[in-house]
Amino acid sequence: MSSRVNEGFEYEENPADGPVTRLPMQVVEQNGKAKSEPKDDTKTPAQVGAVEIFRFADGFDILLMIVGTIAALAFGLCLPCMIIVLGDMSNSFYKDGRNRAAASDAALATVTPQTVALLNQTTTSVEDSMRTFAYYYIGIGFGVLLTGYIMIAAWVWASARQTHRIRLAYFRAVIRQDVAWMDVNTPGELAIRLSDDLNKIQSGIGDKVALLFMGLSSFLTGFVIGFVYGWELTLVIVAFTPVLAFCAMMLVKFSTSFTQKESKAYAKAGSIAEEALSSVRTVAALGAEARVVEKYTASLEEAKQTGIKKGLTVGIGMGTTWLVIYCSYCLAFWYGSKLVRGSLSSGDQRYDGGTILTVFFSVLVGAFSLGNAAPSLQEFATARGAAAFVYAVIDRVPPVDTQSDRGKKPKTMTGRVQFQNVAFAYPARKNVKILRNLSFKIDEGETVAFVGPSGCGKSTTIQLLQRFYDTDAGDIFVDGLKVKDWNISHLRDFIGVVSQEPVLFSTTIGENIRYGRIGVTQEEIELAAKKANAHTFIMEQPKKYDTMVGERGSQLSGGQKQRIAIARAIVRDPKILLLDEATSALDATSEKVVQSALDEARQGRTTIIIAHRLSTIRGADKIIAMEQGEVVEQGTHAELMQARGLYHRLVTNQTKEDSEKTDNLEDAQPDVLPEAERPNSPKSGRNGRSSVLTLTESSDDGEVKAEENAPVSMMRIFRLNSPEYPYIIIGWLAAMATGGSQPVFAILFSALIGVLAEAKDMVKQERETLIYSCAFIAIGVGTFFSWLLQHWMFAISGENLTVRIRKMTLQSMLRQEIGWFDRQENSTGALTTRLATDASAVQGAAGIRIATLLQAATLLIAALIIAFVYSWKLTLVILAFIPLVVIGGAFQNKVLVGQAGKNQKQLEGAGKVAFETISNFRTVSMLGLQQKFFEAYEERLQIPLRNEVTKAHTYGIAYSFSQAVIYFAYAAAFTFGAYLITTGEMDFAGVFRVFGALVFCAMGLGNASSWAPDAAKAKIAAARIFGLIDRTPEIDSSSTGGKQLERLVGNIEFKDVRFAFPTRSHTPILKGLSVSVGAGQTLALVGHSGCGKSTTISLVERFYQAMSGSVTLDGHQLEDLNIKWLRSKLGFVQQEPLLFSGTVKENILYGCDEDVGMDRVVAAARDANIHDFIMNLPSQYDTDLGDRGSQLSGGQKQRIAIARAVVRNPKILLLDEATSALDTESEIIVQEALDRAQRGRTCIVIAHRLNTIQNADQICVISHGRVAEQGTHGQLMGLRGLYWKSFTTLAGGS
Repeated sequence: MSSRVNEGFEYEENPADGPVTRLPMQVVEQNGKAKSEPKDDTKTPAQVGAVEIFRFADGFDILLMIVGTIAALAFGLCLPCMIIVLGDMSNSFYKDGRNRAAASDAALATVTPQTVALLNQTTTSVEDSMRTFAYYYIGIGFGVLLTGYIMIAAWVWASARQTHRIRLAYFRAVIRQDVAWMDVNTPGELAIRLSDDLNKIQSGIGDKVALLFMGLSSFLTGFVIGFVYGWELTLVIVAFTPVLAFCAMMLVKFSTSFTQKESKAYAKAGSIAEEALSSVRTVAALGAEARVVEKYTASLEEAKQTGIKKGLTVGIGMGTTWLVIYCSYCLAFWYGSKLVRGSLSSGDQRYDGGTILTVFFSVLVGAFSLGNAAPSLQEFATARGAAAFVYAVIDRVPPVDTQSDRGKKPKTMTGRVQFQNVAFAYPARKNVKILRNLSFKIDEGETVAFVGPSGCGKSTTIQLLQRFYDTDAGDIFVDGLKVKDWNISHLRDFIGVVSQEPVLFSTTIGENIRYGRIGVTQEEIELAAKKANAHTFIMEQPKKYDTMVGERGSQLSGGQKQRIAIARAIVRDPKILLLDEATSALDATSEKVVQSALDEARQGRTTIIIAHRLSTIRGADKIIAMEQGEVVEQGTHAELMQARGLYHRLVTNQTKEDSEKTDNLEDAQPDVLPEAERPNSPKSGRNGRSSVLTLTESSDDGEVKAEENAPVSMMRIFRLNSPEYPYIIIGWLAAMATGGSQPVFAILFSALIGVLAEAKDMVKQERETLIYSCAFIAIGVGTFFSWLLQHWMFAISGENLTVRIRKMTLQSMLRQEIGWFDRQENSTGALTTRLATDASAVQGAAGIRIATLLQAATLLIAALIIAFVYSWKLTLVILAFIPLVVIGGAFQNKVLVGQAGKNQKQLEGAGKVAFETISNFRTVSMLGLQQKFFEAYEERLQIPLRNEVTKAHTYGIAYSFSQAVIYFAYAAAFTFGAYLITTGEMDFAGVFRVFGALVFCAMGLGNASSWAPDAAKAKIAAARIFGLIDRTPEIDSSSTGGKQLERLVGNIEFKDVRFAFPTRSHTPILKGLSVSVGAGQTLALVGHSGCGKSTTISLVERFYQAMSGSVTLDGHQLEDLNIKWLRSKLGFVQQEPLLFSGTVKENILYGCDEDVGMDRVVAAARDANIHDFIMNLPSQYDTDLGDRGSQLSGGQKQRIAIARAVVRNPKILLLDEATSALDTESEIIVQEALDRAQRGRTCIVIAHRLNTIQNADQICVISHGRVAEQGTHGQLMGLRGLYWKSFTTLAGGS
């Protein structure tokens, strides 16, 4: 749509009318926060329900989850079952010990054949028992192998399928929403949530759920076994369960709350990055890279603080949980010893060492399983929190629903339009009335033009007719039917729109035209292109209609894009044609031809025109003059001129402006020169890439392939964390203490078992039991602080690392040369997706993940030390299985790393489609292309889905193998342990200590391996990030090298400059350009589209480097000058300037590094003719301008951009068609501001309205990359060459 797409938020000064119309805008308080912000009606709960998060599962997914859950429950049974075997084995050892003792006593008394046979029988029974128990362990191992594979594969597969479906549903829901909703939800934030939040959901509902069910199964089974074997003892331990449940509940609650706050903060920061990356030329020209990074980092600070609070909360929760568990052990052992003594006293033998061992280990395994399930529960809670906004969007039914089948669908439309007492205010600003009682009629086939001052509601009428919004009062009729009664999609099928700033999509020229009407033939496409005067330039392209246009048409000039958009509208064959300043960006020759095409296209159609060049609408059947949302007058051109009202005043002002500079050419002077096919307006992608006449397909020349594949040392990630080393060291020590607490517990536990076996001295047993039980409390207190410190410290280090990496990544992106952004793989969507996901993924190699690995490492080392101390032989047997465990882990990691790398590229491609669709939402809605882009997005997700299915199986195999090997090691260990006992090298206590250490080691390693996917993602993400950070740009905007001239005069000279864009290296733009401008002089550049005018400005700004020749400033090569200093001396104003979210003052000072006083800001605003307007705003210079200055009209934005250029006090001013997009009144005001700004400065001006350049000191006509003519206006007219021809060709046209 036009630059006044949000007229409802405009203010307009009308010097001709006297008073200023004031409309309330968003007010900013002293702290910078808005008092009233647009309300988004999407109701977002804190988190979705535990069952609701799986609402996108189909029958097969449910089957997978059921099978996976059964397998996880079965997997959870394996460890408790092993405890039963352990108890039986313990009793066997106890019995064997008693038998051996009895046999030894008998042998000492009398050596007989019977006593010798008894000793041999005891030895044989021990070996037989151990062999039997070994078979049990092998059987359990195979059970783990099978169930482990099934649970991981099933849940990962199901989560991939569901996440795929959620992505599609969320994307479909976003593009289904109404324009009012999109006004208050930034495209960057919506697109980032599509990657970031969906990744959290997939992580939370995949293997983590399987591990959660496994932990719960082990927990419940352990307690059931405990009740069966010793209900009294188990009941004592169960008494602590409510406390544990409360801890878990509070942990989940706070974790979810902090996760949501964190997501919102990251989304806000992401929108800042997206704004800068999509406007990278403006940011570079203003030297505002540091300012953007600073603003981005400040926004990340909120997320960082929230993350640290979350870490502290999790640490307290986990520490409290383990403290309660150890306290329960204390009570359990004290009470267990009492039960043993009671059994010995009564002689019922109900409780013995084996029973206590079985009960305690069962409850222990259950408790440990619950503890190990807590991180998985946290991940699941995070997923539920992330799903809250996503599901709320999916569930939102917009008031204007493009997917609804409701409404009438007449087969034909005649094109009668009627507005009846229509009142309207934009939903985001209900208190600002745009239309007030608007009424008019348009008959079938009639051409009606709307005129009026900026902000009067012209473009709003077009939006209401397309039903982008619903009226507040009154009705709109099309063919006698209320617009609300029409089916929305069907209504829009009959409407064609050509706007001032056409949006093209990143595909071929032919496909862009085909978007006008799906199913159109190639012949119809070419016919439409011919009518739009586009066919000739299209046929000059290497691949003609199959030539790619780049992101948002970035490889085409403005005029070329406009003609393709007109062809797109023509091929649509609409019954109602809406032209919103459709020829404003065309040069004179093109405008005449295209205007003729539009005149032809209007035949037989109802046409509504909005134009500020009033000469183009004189032939309209009816002209409607609007002011303040109402019809002031209507009639033909002659009738309204005779009425001498508003229309007469507008025409008079425009005619007067033109006639003042006619140079005696009277009415024959055209408004434009054949030029205006400017490169890319700022809203088109990256703020205007330079003009390209002929396209060639992208080559790989100059592309840095290694960016994403460089190997990354984990030490490099840790070095980035160097400021947090004190926190990391404390966290390491705490993690080691946490890991070491379990082997210490194993030693205490084995000693306690020995105490419980004491049957002679009851007093000694009671005393030692009390000592060991109290030791458990000490371990619990230590563990509380170790959990607290490790989570807290690593949250501080991890969050700081994340902020630092995000900051470095954005810095690295912004320091790249503009040519890097021209590449397709570096589109705004891809970069914002990379920024959002890669930095958070690297945290997978830092933060609490390091703590988990350190715990496991400490546990492994401590376990091995214990094992070696008690039996080096048995330890070596166990170590023989370590390579298998390592191989299993390495295979698992390789699988996950490989899949992460494959998926990232594909998801980036999908992210580009999503971002392009969401950021061009109005055009997509107007053309009814939602389904088309949805299908394109769905297609991009097919390969990642297939990769995820492959990952599910390979990850399942790797995980189950790494877990099963441990059980096989147990079998070997106990078989060999039995042998060592029979040979007398070990006793049962020694074997048990080694075994106990192994059990805890297995638990810790199992928990650590569950985070392998995060480490895998981190490695891939780190490779991409460091590849970007290490890349040396061809033109480095952050460089401190180069000269800074003490005295800048302002002489600029181009000498035989040759240039081609890096992505189109075979298509030269400048072919030996030589031109100069003296200090304080004005040089005007004119010429046909693609001749290289805007390219010259790009070279002066050092966006690109000349291939040969030289560009000098005061005799110094530009590449020899410090780039930041150079750009600080340049002021750049373009056709459609990009403002940034923030206040008026912040926008004027955007890019100013030095401290600039308020006096200078006011002076710059006065020079730009905008001060009086600003002072009428609610908060004056502190008034928030909304997203990209959306609350201002084109003229207001342009004047703020001029103030932004002037406040820098530049020595050189670059003006790229600075008034071509403005209406008459705004142009007069802005031109006065420009004339004031040019005084005393060297100026290079590109313009196609010759009345703005006739007074230039030099006018240079560029043709095909060379200077064709040069001189003053009078000299060039006297030459009767290209410049003169451009006047005389259209002498009667204007």
